[in-house]
Amino acid sequence: MKLEQMIGFGLVGNFANHLEQAGEACDFANIEGDEACAPKGLFPFFVPNHSGHLGRFCFDDSAIILPADKSLSIQAEPEIALHCELLYHEVAGQKQVQKVLPKAFCAFNDTSVRNDKNATKLSQKKNFSAGSKGMGDRWIPIDSFDCGGVCDDYTLASFIVQNGAVEAGAVEAYGEASRLTGYSYFYTKLIEWMARKLNTQQDIGVLENLAKMLQIAQYPSEAIFSIGATRYMPKYEHGYLKEGDRVIIITYNHHQYTQQDIIDAIKDENLKDIKNASIVDQIVR
Repeated sequence: MKLEQMIGFGLVGNFANHLEQAGEACDFANIEGDEACAPKGLFPFFVPNHSGHLGRFCFDDSAIILPADKSLSIQAEPEIALHCELLYHEVAGQKQVQKVLPKAFCAFNDTSVRNDKNATKLSQKKNFSAGSKGMGDRWIPIDSFDCGGVCDDYTLASFIVQNGAVEAGAVEAYGEASRLTGYSYFYTKLIEWMARKLNTQQDIGVLENLAKMLQIAQYPSEAIFSIGATRYMPKYEHGYLKEGDRVIIITYNHHQYTQQDIIDAIKDENLKDIKNASIVDQIVR
């Protein structure tokens, strides 16, 4: 299935304290999670056949395209995306998701608007241009989405080069480097939660009815799930992207490389030499 035919969803609050840093915690004050550490919900960011902004194809792997409204401030959100198969079944005459089956993962940038006072739904801050999202340069196949599988070996890290060119500015950590197993919900707990939310999440607060989104998309057999953003480094917690900045998000095998290896590769313009990694490398435009 082509990317244009896949539906895209994101998780809210799957890393501790990210919502507070993003200034969005108050939006979920009255939304109960399954438990204290549970994500708050799912939001759509791309829905094929949608007649509104969610129908806009929003992926650009080389550029973050700023909103047309220049008063809006944006931040990158370093995440992991899962490419999943969706299996459906009939329940009381209604089509529902039976299983979510992860097939591969990659680095992902879920760039978001922070100060849109007119937004009533989280999704309105997520698909703001044709370059709202960035996907890694390769999908890493998942052998087993469980402890002992390939995901155990990977770390997610992110960096920013202000003004774009390495020689013009230092390479700095943008978000905290985090092992994939550091997600609050991961493996079986995550995919069971996602399947349940796709069937049961209602239109409440900043969240939306997801069953309706699946119906609009004509029940696609494949989906992209961005599963939550890491915490920001203190310098960038309240820092916003500007034209010319370069954002790099990478998931790499931490048994093969250290974070310093990645920084050195960025400085030497040798990122492509990092093996078994998935890289998002974008310029803000």
